[in-house]
Amino acid sequence: MHPLMRARGHRLVTPTYTGIGERAHLAHPGIDLDAHIEDVLAVLHYEDLHDVILLGHSYGGMVATGVAERAPERLAQLVYLDAFVPRDGEALLDLVSPEARAAMRKGVAEQGEGWRIPPNPVPDDTSEADRAWILPRRVTQPLATFAQPLRVSGAGDYLPRSYIYCTRAAPGDVFRQFTERARSEPGWRCHDLDASHSPNITAPEALADLLAEIAGG
Repeated sequence: MHPLMRARGHRLVTPTYTGIGERAHLAHPGIDLDAHIEDVLAVLHYEDLHDVILLGHSYGGMVATGVAERAPERLAQLVYLDAFVPRDGEALLDLVSPEARAAMRKGVAEQGEGWRIPPNPVPDDTSEADRAWILPRRVTQPLATFAQPLRVSGAGDYLPRSYIYCTRAAPGDVFRQFTERARSEPGWRCHDLDASHSPNITAPEALADLLAEIAGG
């Protein structure tokens, strides 16, 4: 995505949450949603970023919503990419089905030492080359990031926002509820993308085109 967005005239900044990716060695049971919100706020501050189009993908919608609450003055708009859109007092675990919630907790108990959530399966349309690249880089995530409720007062509600719904939905289709909500509420622009849940991997050109369109809108 970096060269694709650069070719379209945009600087792409991709912070890493504590305990994930190259910061996986810092993982511990106390890492929660607030910690990941603070990760992004720190990047905005130390990189002195303003007029940011903040994109939250999947769980990242929880983080983006928290960042918009705490630093709306640094943002130009919000983009939710097949992402959770919480209201005040909601945790990610509140926004999935009881069956999905039970499956997550089972994975934590059986594979995650009581505090790590195993990664979801890779979408079926992921190429073999992309599977070989991504699978060694997928790590567990601290349960507290999914379990902590988000507290928001609506400080960032004035920001323009877009929802991108990936139409090749996984079983359960957890994100349909959010695109339907966005279509019924004022202040949203809604887009469908013919892709599975991680279009940055499976449909990067289409995603880059859509993000450039949103940025210019």
